[in-house]
Amino acid sequence: MTDTTSARPTPGDALRFAFGTLTVLPVPLTRWDRRAARGGMLAAPLAGLVVGGCAALAGWLLLLLGSGPLLAAVATVAVPAVLTRGLHLDGLADVADGLGSGRPAEDALRIMKQSDIGPFGVITLLLTLLGQVAALAQLYGAGRWHGAVAAAVAALAARCALTLASRAGVPAARPDGLGAAVAGVVPRPAALAVAALTAAVAAGAGAFTGPYGALRAGLAVLLALAGGELLLRHCRRRFGGVTGDVFGALAETASTVALLALTLG
Repeated sequence: MTDTTSARPTPGDALRFAFGTLTVLPVPLTRWDRRAARGGMLAAPLAGLVVGGCAALAGWLLLLLGSGPLLAAVATVAVPAVLTRGLHLDGLADVADGLGSGRPAEDALRIMKQSDIGPFGVITLLLTLLGQVAALAQLYGAGRWHGAVAAAVAALAARCALTLASRAGVPAARPDGLGAAVAGVVPRPAALAVAALTAAVAAGAGAFTGPYGALRAGLAVLLALAGGELLLRHCRRRFGGVTGDVFGALAETASTVALLALTLG
């Protein structure tokens, strides 16, 4: 990815990049250069907030219509998959196959690029989705606000993990694809500032669930980002950098860790 325009990107360019690359919402992607990518990845948690809000709304409506917590949880998990065309889940499966193969980086990247899903990918997808549904069912069982806030917090954490993975010093594993497009575009201080702001927003949302809700939600984001960082470091060692699949795996990992953390206590 090269700088194809010298014009300074606008906030609109950043939002279009974030929503145009991270969701299926009908947002036209007008710029595809590193300067626009920087703003887009800084705005990634905003895309997560919208996706999480839609997921929370789906679960909330089902509960209002009389469904149980389990069905509401399934709907809440399904909405982000639909709004991303399942790309994050596909990335998670591909990374699981690549890591599980035990092959050198070049061979593992080739395995990840294949269209089929191997046994490691299938098992990882199954356990991840079951974990997300189980966590949300427990949270919806505790109250509508608990489940709705959890959906928003998990989506925020998932996209914030992508902001951190785009920070300076994180290389791309391939010369093409989304990983190469956004690798290293976000300055480290800006990435950390977005992470702090994301945790603060999550804490504000968590306040709706009770006196300790703010603390629980803020800690859930921090734990989710820590989980994503551990996976990122492992992928850098195994693959030499990030790819679009790694970004998908980071998003699903952070989301799952946030949900599991919110069930504790």
